[in-house]
Amino acid sequence: MTGTDIAVRVRGVAKSFGGTRILDDITIDFKKGSVHALVGENGAGKSSVGKIVGGYYSADEGTVELFGQPVTRFSPRDALGRGIAMIHQELQLVPELTVLENVFLGLESSTGGFLRKGDLDRFHALEETCDFGLDPNRRIADMRIAERQKVEIMRAIARDAQVIIMDEPTSSLTEDEADRLHQLIARLKARDVTVIYVSHFLDHIIANCDRVTVMRDGKVIRTDEIAGETKQSLVDSMLGQASEIIWPALPAAPAQNMPPVVEMQNVSTATGLSDISLKVRPGEIVGLIGLVGAGRSEVGRALFGADPITEGSYAVNGQSQQNGRLSVRSAIAQGIALVPEDRRKQGLVLTQVTRPNISLASLGSIASFGFINKARERERTQRMIDHFGIVPGKVDGEVAFYSGGNQQKVLLSKWAVEKPRLLILDEPSRGVDIGARQRIHEFIVEMAAAGVAVLLISSELEEVINLSHRGYLMNDGRIFAEADCRTLTVEDALNRIFQEQGSAPRIKEVPQA
Repeated sequence: MTGTDIAVRVRGVAKSFGGTRILDDITIDFKKGSVHALVGENGAGKSSVGKIVGGYYSADEGTVELFGQPVTRFSPRDALGRGIAMIHQELQLVPELTVLENVFLGLESSTGGFLRKGDLDRFHALEETCDFGLDPNRRIADMRIAERQKVEIMRAIARDAQVIIMDEPTSSLTEDEADRLHQLIARLKARDVTVIYVSHFLDHIIANCDRVTVMRDGKVIRTDEIAGETKQSLVDSMLGQASEIIWPALPAAPAQNMPPVVEMQNVSTATGLSDISLKVRPGEIVGLIGLVGAGRSEVGRALFGADPITEGSYAVNGQSQQNGRLSVRSAIAQGIALVPEDRRKQGLVLTQVTRPNISLASLGSIASFGFINKARERERTQRMIDHFGIVPGKVDGEVAFYSGGNQQKVLLSKWAVEKPRLLILDEPSRGVDIGARQRIHEFIVEMAAAGVAVLLISSELEEVINLSHRGYLMNDGRIFAEADCRTLTVEDALNRIFQEQGSAPRIKEVPQA
């Protein structure tokens, strides 16, 4: 490629935090008007490369050129001024502002501090390009992660960026929504926009990218054209060895007459659930199967006591909860654990290190007279680090700077350190690499084999079906069917969901699980 073909040129870039080298001698050319994928395990350095290009990190060594011009002192504002926008995996929105205000934040055409009607016209024009169907007046705090992700994408498009860095852009989207995003990316590419695409969805990369750079341990392993690549060839390069993508074998399902750990009968909530009836037995993995917005997360929150129940009955370990209600404190005391879908905002304390993050839900077992036994706390934390393979393996590691997969392992450790009776997992493998995903899947099976009841929520239907004994199919806040996941396929599940919605599927054919 000639210099004029290159949008971004990275040469010999290195970066360290706290003495840990996260990038080493990174050299990559990102061609104008192309979709260039970065793949690798969590901690490989993909997002860090994006943050170097986007001005969020400064390189300790090496050089970066944008459209042939060298970059020295660089910030996100500088990057935006030079046509570089970044869509973060951990979203960077202002919760109390509306969709419209977030999209045009810093670009407002205002008079006396008030947005002009012209901004609404600009939004509708942008919506025609993106086709996301967002309400411009809706508050971000009231939106689900998948919807917030669309707002982040619109923000980048609104800034007329010539290079857009997308970090896990489809991690919370349905297959239909991901297809629409990829159509948008194709339109951007036709306008000569360069897209740097960071993702763990290898099928999406193979179908939609032009080139791919494989990273491992902060280094570039190889950069090649996507033509001729397969999912397996990418996995082998990421892991440094031949490896099969396999689902762990489930333990035997418990007997039907075994008393459930939790049981709901005709439950409704103020968050939109209606007539929910379900049960989860010890040693059983039960999946909630539905599309984004079906009410799956709301079921998990109601079971955990985070959302109040307005109608129906709810029993935990055979004991009916007063008025069907349960507080979070009471849920934890009765052995109920929730790993939420938003690990950074709802699951972890990012101002704390690994040790207190793992201990937070079980301080009573390592404290006496109000004082924590630090030696025991450190021993249990190290045991969890070793068990999950958390990197870096530091008891007092800075969790805020961990990769997404390692943050998720810390969050899982918080509940695994003392075995719960019911483990609710909401999007447990969102935004993690194939190696971390495999470990998380093994952990789910380990919990069930140890007699823990598991409720699994995942937007990846293949994941929830292959890891569950039974499944409840959901739509519009209701459970409309129960299925044996041993005989259910992804295609069957989607057909039943769309039939329930009264519409024909808008997705491509999905391979069987």
